[in-house]
Amino acid sequence: MRNVLITGATGFIGSHVTDACLERGDRVRALVLPDDPAGEALAARGVEVRRGSITDYSAVRDAAEGSDVIFHTAALVTDWAPRRLFREVTLGGAENICRAALKAGVSRLVDISTNDVFGLDESEVMDESFPFRPWGEPYPDFKIKAEEIVRRYHRDEGLPVAIVYPCWVYGERDRTFVPDLADAIIKRDLIFWRRDVLVWPTYIKNLVDLMLLVSEDPRAVGNGYIAHDGVSVTLQDFCAEIARSLGVPAVTTHIPYGLAYAAAVLMESAWNMLRIRTRPLLTTYIVKNLGSRLRFSIEKARRDLGWVPRVSYRKGMAETMTWLRTLDRSTLKSK
Repeated sequence: MRNVLITGATGFIGSHVTDACLERGDRVRALVLPDDPAGEALAARGVEVRRGSITDYSAVRDAAEGSDVIFHTAALVTDWAPRRLFREVTLGGAENICRAALKAGVSRLVDISTNDVFGLDESEVMDESFPFRPWGEPYPDFKIKAEEIVRRYHRDEGLPVAIVYPCWVYGERDRTFVPDLADAIIKRDLIFWRRDVLVWPTYIKNLVDLMLLVSEDPRAVGNGYIAHDGVSVTLQDFCAEIARSLGVPAVTTHIPYGLAYAAAVLMESAWNMLRIRTRPLLTTYIVKNLGSRLRFSIEKARRDLGWVPRVSYRKGMAETMTWLRTLDRSTLKSK
């Protein structure tokens, strides 16, 4: 039985890791924000809830004490927030969790990153050997800086880390990706600005399988692994599947990429000038992200660890759509 700490345990990925660890019989502790009401539900399931922020080293240190394994899933998952928050949560959180993990003497720190860190090169199939390449956008660029912190702790301090780079994560309890697309499809707000854009879906159960594997396998120490379902689909087909499941017409509207990017620049400028806190309809990150034909390999995880996605994309998508249809359509959009 392991003593496990999970940061971000009330979030999408963290909640599924919590489920898996409880099912294994691990003793689970969660670092939960002081004002997060979801912590009460965790406590009712036998999770030891510690209240505090990933930005507070003393809270992180106390939560990590006695842990064998830490899953660091807490993150600022947005493309529209003050750079100060990215610095505090993404960078400060990485520094704090590494310091605390080192002090606790953990056997493994599993850090959740993103495939975004490998950049926007469409000329090759990207794998874990590719260098980190900035986008000129806060979310991926601060994630790159965070990974540099994690790798420095491994290299200089011997911290046993393993990193996972998920692609487009979807599944039950998703709060951003599929629900936001569904909301835009229903409201007819969705447009496409490049044909045959590639999506690499990562079903949440496949991702958690890999996370548990790298938390134990000694071959994972010091390594990073890209995760997806083993297939790609076009963004248009992905959205058409959502539309079919919800019984609404599929979106077919396309505009030129340059027009979408220019609109995003204008919107961001207006929002910043007027100090509007809500997220613009378009951002330059979204235009880049939903306008790329990137390719990613998961061969390293198969070769090194024997990991293969156990849930097919077809099955994962079907289960996700079943869940999506249970949601209140008026509350799908999270930002």
